[in-house]
Amino acid sequence: MEKWIEEHRHDDVNELALRAAHYPEVDMREAIVQIRGWQIAEKKLPMWAETQGIRFPDHLPLEQCSSQLTAEYKASLVGVNENENQNLHSMTDLTGGFGVDAVMMGRRFQHLTYVEQREDLCELARHNFPLLGLKDFEVIHGDCVETLKHLPHQNLLLIDPARRDANGRKTVAISDCTPDVCALNQQLLAAADVVMIKLSPMLDIASAERQLEGVTQIHVVSVSGECKEVLVLMNENENENEKEKNPLIVCVDITREGIREFRFTREDEQKAQCTYTTEVGAYLYEPNASLMKACPFRSLAQHYQIEKLHPNSHLYTSNKWIEDFPGRQFKVEEVLPINKQTVKQISQLRRANVSARNFPATVAELRKRFHLADGGDIYLFATTLADERKVVIVASRAM
Repeated sequence: MEKWIEEHRHDDVNELALRAAHYPEVDMREAIVQIRGWQIAEKKLPMWAETQGIRFPDHLPLEQCSSQLTAEYKASLVGVNENENQNLHSMTDLTGGFGVDAVMMGRRFQHLTYVEQREDLCELARHNFPLLGLKDFEVIHGDCVETLKHLPHQNLLLIDPARRDANGRKTVAISDCTPDVCALNQQLLAAADVVMIKLSPMLDIASAERQLEGVTQIHVVSVSGECKEVLVLMNENENENEKEKNPLIVCVDITREGIREFRFTREDEQKAQCTYTTEVGAYLYEPNASLMKACPFRSLAQHYQIEKLHPNSHLYTSNKWIEDFPGRQFKVEEVLPINKQTVKQISQLRRANVSARNFPATVAELRKRFHLADGGDIYLFATTLADERKVVIVASRAM
């Protein structure tokens, strides 16, 4: 059947299901799982798609697993013991899932322990891990909380609490996830040198800082403009430190061009100098998704020496082009007041990319008002300036 799956892996799985009677020798249900899995992996997990013999699970573990890009980023946070010139000794992934993080991170350790409640995923891990280059690993089919009680001390613990309730609905609060890492906080810290928690991109970062002890770093990771995950790094030494919590926050945007970072702390943000302006300069800047999530808005203004349009608009401007600004950069063509003449002028564009930042109308309402289709080379930003004037900024991408 493997040969048949390989020959048909580019086919439409819905059409294959309808034609199942034409292939009586094929377990079509399993074949469709494998073909659909490979098609997802081709974009999300290219190493898995390119490796001969890999087997895939049903849709949910593939939907929930890290992408290869974000798993590689997590692996980059794992230090190598430079004094010994060898990998660190032990890592445990307490919530293994399809094992993407376990594979990418586990390669940096001498021994990997993978823990998972679903027996079928454990079987897939035993099959796939050797194909992906892992040699020394243990697969434990069981509950991560119970496993944690008996686990030898680790260099790294990774845990990705399930973000769905008993009815399958998504949750974002730490205490609503399973397991509750707040309740396990002290156990986790005692069990490893470093604990990494992967949390929902919808999570309020400040709540993680308040509720979790021992937090040293928070990484907010976006891929091509979409926030994908929040990573919390903790260790027991920090838990013993009596100073006020002030973890390093790293905003990461992964694009085709590479990785762009912006680092700050809450203390930095409070002290940063930020100027608000009533005039839009030659260039306009929109922070990327990880920055919008972490909110280092004053720090951005100070670091890049640019002005903010309004405390709540989260758009910046300057007369000098800041090429390395971590987000989208635009050349300002016009700044228009909100009136009937502006509506008439903009309507003549017929097509534009519309954004609303701190503005009393939604993008859908603006499109309807301006009679605009989506797309094109023109960008419209409906926003509010520091003197509370409502304007539409007409811009094009700065290259």
